[in-house]
Amino acid sequence: MNPKRITQQLRSFERLLADYDLKQPLAKFLTHFFKENRQMGANDRRTLSRWSYHYFRIGKALADLPTVERLTLAEYLCSKESDLVSVQAPALRTTLDAPLSVKIDRLAQDYGFELDHIFPLVRLASPALAISLFLESLLQQPDLFIRISPPYIKEVRQQLDKHQLTYQEISPTTIALPNGTNMSQYPELVGKIQVQDLSSQQTAHYFKAHDGESWWDACAASGGKSLLLWQTFPGVKLLVSDIRNSILRNLDERFDQAGIKHYRRKLIDLTKDPSVILGNERFDGIIMDIPCSGSGTWGRTPEMMQLFDQQKLAYFVELQRSILRQVVRYLKPNAPLIYITCSIFANENEEQVAYLESIGLRVAQMELLKGYEHRADTMFVARLLAP
Repeated sequence: MNPKRITQQLRSFERLLADYDLKQPLAKFLTHFFKENRQMGANDRRTLSRWSYHYFRIGKALADLPTVERLTLAEYLCSKESDLVSVQAPALRTTLDAPLSVKIDRLAQDYGFELDHIFPLVRLASPALAISLFLESLLQQPDLFIRISPPYIKEVRQQLDKHQLTYQEISPTTIALPNGTNMSQYPELVGKIQVQDLSSQQTAHYFKAHDGESWWDACAASGGKSLLLWQTFPGVKLLVSDIRNSILRNLDERFDQAGIKHYRRKLIDLTKDPSVILGNERFDGIIMDIPCSGSGTWGRTPEMMQLFDQQKLAYFVELQRSILRQVVRYLKPNAPLIYITCSIFANENEEQVAYLESIGLRVAQMELLKGYEHRADTMFVARLLAP
């Protein structure tokens, strides 16, 4: 422990925080910041990165405290060991490795910390959400999950063992690794694994597709759900679409690596009438991984809590309904719509399902996927059937 070094790092952190305007993801900003400050050593970069994420993990709690004190208390909650806490708040050092509940109680008593102040809009959460457990999960980084293509299960396991990677088997095809594991440095695994969160993988249970059916992934992005669908049901005929051509190019690359050749892709703005592109085409199933608040993923991007408010939530709710009104017209009778969000909010989840019921669909299944119980993202999925 070097108090002088910590003082220097704190000055760098305050400068970093002053430069960060929240207009880009924190990870992207940190990459740019460190490129512009090449004099920083690897240890300083690691420390500032950890401090930055921990600072934003406590959301809007303790907002009135000075920056250094607030950072110190965030480090206390989010770390098992910390030189910063030892220097700035030595009285807390003895309980640094205590259970999180003990540390929360300690800060509540000494500093007036309240867990639900991390993100006050959590009161609008889906009824199934365990609010305290979810908020506590925001104080730790989720795991990294990979999905193994079934033909390569044995080979991938052998490679993980060969490289002495620490991992946990969730299922034969699902592996959890410590966050920060860089899978891109293992080119021999390209096309044999996909990085995909555990909850995202679990949405496959709702597809229930059959060979020869025609499916549309309507907000495909880089193709995670499409790959999941195709690798689970390789006999489907697949259309993928998105509003962003650059994203679809990423999808093409991922599909090529996975050996998927036969699919269609189209650039479609789903806030407008897609009949110009789709004509009278109808589908046996539609996956709608809809744009949303992303609140179930804020354990990975805690900076998002700073600017999110009820007005932005209302924007997403209306955007979702405008998209859903366009898409449901393309379902065949009794065909499923798989509605997916990475949100904790009832407005984006159960209330949107109720809206879909009001326009004629019927619910077959729905579930809040409680990622906070598994160091994963929290998501919502529903299977609804067309009239």
